[in-house]
Amino acid sequence: MVDAHQTFVIVGGGLAGAKAAETLRSEGFTGRVILICDERDHPYERPPLSKGYLLGKEERDSVFVHEPAWYAKAHIELHLGQPAVHLDPAAKTVRLGDGTLIAYDKLLLATGAEPRRLDIPGTGLAGVHHLRRLAHAERLRGVLASLGRENGHLVIAGAGWIGLEVAAAARTYGAEVTVIETAPTPLHGVLGPELGGMFTALHREHGVRFHFGARLTEIVGQDGMVLAVRTDDGEEHPAHDVLAAIGAAPRTALAEQAGLDLVDRGAGGGIAVDSALRTSDPYIYAAGDVAAADHPLLDTRLRVEHWANALNGGPAAARAMLGQDTSYDRIPYFFSDQYDLGMEYSGYAPPGSYTQVVCRGDVGKREFIAFWLGADGRLLAGMNVNVWDVAETVQQLIRSGAPLEPGALADPEVPLESLLP
Repeated sequence: MVDAHQTFVIVGGGLAGAKAAETLRSEGFTGRVILICDERDHPYERPPLSKGYLLGKEERDSVFVHEPAWYAKAHIELHLGQPAVHLDPAAKTVRLGDGTLIAYDKLLLATGAEPRRLDIPGTGLAGVHHLRRLAHAERLRGVLASLGRENGHLVIAGAGWIGLEVAAAARTYGAEVTVIETAPTPLHGVLGPELGGMFTALHREHGVRFHFGARLTEIVGQDGMVLAVRTDDGEEHPAHDVLAAIGAAPRTALAEQAGLDLVDRGAGGGIAVDSALRTSDPYIYAAGDVAAADHPLLDTRLRVEHWANALNGGPAAARAMLGQDTSYDRIPYFFSDQYDLGMEYSGYAPPGSYTQVVCRGDVGKREFIAFWLGADGRLLAGMNVNVWDVAETVQQLIRSGAPLEPGALADPEVPLESLLP
């Protein structure tokens, strides 16, 4: 039974928002829970959009966080297809696009992120794509199948996780693929030069062409259709479709309009929150891709755009909204599947933060664990590639903060668990 003694509003119908709503109920909250989604679909998970669903291995219904009937059973009031357009912290109200005004006692912003756009001529042509929403994935899935049947060309701007996963899917369908990347290797800002090259080799083995050290300057078309792309070094590449995979920007417009503290784009952007995911307004919280949180373990402000952060951050924010003592200190984690390579990455090791990368196993066979070590020997991050059931131990080693001997890390005969203090 729901009573109206309190109303908690969640703006954002992704994984973070849906899991926050679920947690409020599982923790015994009996007030109103209102979930505002600007998409018409029920809340869904995003990893399948560039993995199983895009490849045609998973059905559409498999992406949803809960079955549609769950929301009514849990007394979650859903506003689908309705963006929140104005937030008034003084009045504690949210106004929707249709004019509906909703009052709240506490509010969670889980507005996520949106694809960065290419700012070049030709982006209005048919055949220019982004991948963020279910509708994007549905469209792209059909495009990749068609390109595969017709030996068509897909050009991908950006060799990050989305770019590489779509490249793998496109090659699986049989499409020709060219990836254009400004950095010297894929995933350069995440993995550094030491391991980015492994992904170059993986994709080249599957027929992907790379053009590094260049950026798109124009998408060339005829009769409204894509014909080719040009880069700043004077090259031209044939293309029937183009995917912009140059990163995502946190959706902070509502927070900015409300006067909440934000983080500069140069520092990662997002809504500034403390370790309890509370914003500069004590009645407003933020979680998921949009939240730049003070991380109590890593001692830095961090915004993470990955599934695990939404999965765990939404519930953490819900508990904080309920007044529970909350300190969100999860180790950043993400995973990727490309062809026959599966990997998990735990930790945070941006360029310049580590002094060496140590590998255990066979890098050539792509069955190994990589460890990023700081100057003091502490483990900053670890990535297991086609090696399983070790991510939890890697995270424990990071959390311990203990200095580690590189030789022991590299030796497969030394159990990782034995290195824990």
